Amino acid sequence: MTTFTIDEQNNITAFGSKEEAAAATGTPFDSFSSQQELAELAKAWPAERLVAIWNGLSGVEPVKRFKTSKAAAGRIWERIQSLAPVPPVAAPAEPKVDKTAKRGARVAQGASKKGKTNQSATATKNAPKGKTAAVKVQEVTAPRDGSKTAQVVAMLQRKSGATLTEIMDKMGWQRHTVRGFMAGAMKKAGYAVESFKSDKGERTYRISQ
Repeated sequence: MTTFTIDEQNNITAFGSKEEAAAATGTPFDSFSSQQELAELAKAWPAERLVAIWNGLSGVEPVKRFKTSKAAAGRIWERIQSLAPVPPVAAPAEPKVDKTAKRGARVAQGASKKGKTNQSATATKNAPKGKTAAVKVQEVTAPRDGSKTAQVVAMLQRKSGATLTEIMDKMGWQRHTVRGFMAGAMKKAGYAVESFKSDKGERTYRISQ
């Protein structure tokens, strides 16, 4: 299902799924997959932001205000449908191959193997001894001092971590914004974040040591 994200600068981006949105977005964002979800988000936004979002879309006639947040959500939703990812075109079915031709191909392939060394075998033979493939390790990108990412990292580096409620209160975010930030921005920055419930049963996040 197509998932749209909107960040603090009112930039709207379309993704093929919620997982793609979380993995690709590096800043705090709100997400929605239907007009109803957008309308729910719009209820909490000031009227000025709804006007700014609409006027920021390409090819629209600027407005000064909307009658209701629901009306604004409806017009914005209709306009951004052109952003939805185009589903991939199914590859054409492979043509049927004559069995007689297949047998002939096998014979020819067998004949060529007698006179030539297998390519993969040659690659193995020429490989340096005593060496193994290097494992790519993602480096942790240090957040900019004073940024929201830096503030959250400081909270999560505490021994007890930080509860979902603490992060919401500190950053002024909603629940889904916190979850999206953990799955997207923190992962993209190279941090391994563990999620668990505290002794009081509160959802808590902490950077793995």
